[in-house]
Amino acid sequence: MRNQSKKIRQRGVVIGQLPVGKKNCITDVADVKVGHVTLDYSLGEGEYACTGVTAILPHGGNLFQQKVVGASYVLNGFGKTTGLVQVEELGLIESPIMLTNTFAVPAVTQGALEYMLEGNSEIGDTTGTINLVVGECNDSRLNSIRKLPIEPKHAVECIQKASTAVAAEGAVGAGKGMICFGYKGGIGSSSRLVGDYTMGCLVLSNFGRKEEFQSAHYKVEEQNDVPTFPKPADGSIMIVLATDAPLSSRQLKRVAKRCGIGLGRTGSHFSNGSGDVVIAFSTANKVAHFAEESIETRIQLRDDHPIMNDLFQGATEVTEEAILNSLSQAITTEGRRGNIAHAYPFE
Repeated sequence: MRNQSKKIRQRGVVIGQLPVGKKNCITDVADVKVGHVTLDYSLGEGEYACTGVTAILPHGGNLFQQKVVGASYVLNGFGKTTGLVQVEELGLIESPIMLTNTFAVPAVTQGALEYMLEGNSEIGDTTGTINLVVGECNDSRLNSIRKLPIEPKHAVECIQKASTAVAAEGAVGAGKGMICFGYKGGIGSSSRLVGDYTMGCLVLSNFGRKEEFQSAHYKVEEQNDVPTFPKPADGSIMIVLATDAPLSSRQLKRVAKRCGIGLGRTGSHFSNGSGDVVIAFSTANKVAHFAEESIETRIQLRDDHPIMNDLFQGATEVTEEAILNSLSQAITTEGRRGNIAHAYPFE
């Protein structure tokens, strides 16, 4: 099994011009946490659990009581998510952002709900309900997705494990069974310092054919004797973008659109059957669930300030590098019916 736990920069590939954060991870944005639960075991008769759950917590406090400004942007909508309708309407995120496989969205939603209800007795009783955000990619080439191995308890465990440490990448958590450009993909992360602000990105990569990958652009050499997965699907990608820059929901959406540029630079053309979705949030302004005042005050950047262009550039660079890190950190993985996704064969 090829194990290649290296960031793409450790292989000599430098993406963009902006400086990278200390951890080169979404957790460079202060107080953002990431947790993984990975399922990797036989289900018998050639079936295999090769899947998982990943949680991104915008901060370490009570997310329902102290919401963050959020937005989403759909590059291509062939995907299944929960919660984005309300995020679009209100511009707030009040739960962990959960990633998993397509058929596990209901179970992960239930688990996240159970976790949030446990910590907030007023939800659905003395106050309104809660909006849970869950995204997915299809890992059925390696994972026995019809067996529904993920249970609500795995979502709860994932949230409880979340920390501000450097997030594990590659074939972990929701990325365990994902394939990118015909090779093993999954979780990738990166960060940028943009003036006085920090921007981080975490992706769940599961898209593309070998011929589409812009390997020549990155000047990475590969060993031609390592096969790609024989029938790559259109695939998908979930992109989670975090920043401490004080942005409104509208401004966040503008920044989130630029993640598509980073995705396109790697070789994706947002194919017909691809669910390409960006979920973005800013930690700069916490919005209290309970407040007696009819007016609230928030600080936000001016749209015409030059820093906005820098944030656009940051979103592009950080997405591109996170995708490459998902390839660079992955290991060769065997799943259902003996299917194998090989790690990208870097020389």
